[in-house]
Formats: sequence, C-alpha cells, structure tokens
Amino acid sequence: MDISSIRTTYSQAELSESDANPLPAKQFEIWFNEAVNSEITEVNAMTLATADKNGIPSARIVLLKGLKNEGLVFFTNYNSKKSHDIFENPNVAVVFFWKELERQVRIKGIVEKIDEAENNEYFNSRPFESRVGAIASPQSAPITKFELEENYKRILKSSSTESIKRPEHWGGFLINPMEWEFWQGRPGRLHDRLRYKKENHIWKIERLAP
Repeated sequence: MDISSIRTTYSQAELSESDANPLPAKQFEIWFNEAVNSEITEVNAMTLATADKNGIPSARIVLLKGLKNEGLVFFTNYNSKKSHDIFENPNVAVVFFWKELERQVRIKGIVEKIDEAENNEYFNSRPFESRVGAIASPQSAPITKFELEENYKRILKSSSTESIKRPEHWGGFLINPMEWEFWQGRPGRLHDRLRYKKENHIWKIERLAP
C-alpha cells in the first residue's frame, strides 16, 4: 500500500474572522453542538498530551465531561501516568478532531484539580459498573488480566449502588485554556486556522498560515 498517495479533499465549510465568536469558549461550544447534532461517535473524545518533569511527552484519548467558563473538565485516576505528569508539569495540550465536519480544535492550557463536591457528584452519576471499575483498576500500574478481573468481581460482589463511594485517588481536572486554535479544512490545503491568544485579559484572534 502506498501510504503517500492517501489524500482527502476538504470542502464542507469555511471559517472567517467575521464569523468567529469573539470568545473562544463560545466558538468551541458552537462547534461542539454542531458535532453533537451531526451524531459523531465519541464526539467528546479528545487527545490529551502531557509531559513529565523531564519534558518527555505522552498522549492518549480521554473524554471531555464538562464545559465551564474557566475551561474543560475530564476525570481520571490521580495515580495514573497522566496525573503524575500533570502534578510534575501542569502544562497540557488537547486536540479534538471531528473528521466528519473536517474540523480540528487545539487547546493549550494549565491544569488544576476540581473540588471534592464536583468529584463526588460526577462519580455518583456514573453507571454502577463504571464506579466499580474505577476502584478495581490501579490505572497505569502493571497487572495481569486475571488480577484485574478478580479485583472487579470482588468489589462488585461486596458493593451496592448505595454503598460504593468515590476513592480518594479518583477525580477530575480542569484545563484552563491559554490558547485556542480552530481549524477548518479547505480545498487545495488552504485550510482556515484561527488562533485565540489572551493579551491583557482580552482574547485576540489571528489567522495562521495552513
């Protein structure tokens, strides 16, 4: 297979400065709602890139679980590799790619923990089996398939919907965006790229060459 010959022509839409919302969070909300209405699978999936204290990067897919004025919320195990990276270096990057709409959103930001009340509220809203799984899995630690399944069975057998509580090592992070970039695919590779950067507490929009 000749990988170099794989090509896609983008032509669905365009993004101009005059049409873009002056607030990047609002522009993201517009695009996110359009993606939801397009019935895209896993519309809230985002690539989260972190780096440890030595600058060695890691990236993985996580799910966006909340939008606030301050930024984006996701949940994870605080003992996981991504969490250790964040505690050592709170600078992260995020990418959303909605290929059906020929759109990409890139975000750079700084991460902080969210409060316990919000953690508990979201954890208790999850399906019972997902709550059991969060307790059973020592995320990112070496484990055999047998050990993981036995952990799950043991906790499942000894727990009820009312008794199962959020473990202290599980919770959410808030990404405070410092920079946003909205990318719309265009014909001839003349893609639209609008970057929002904050200057003196005001978001400035500039076009980037594709």
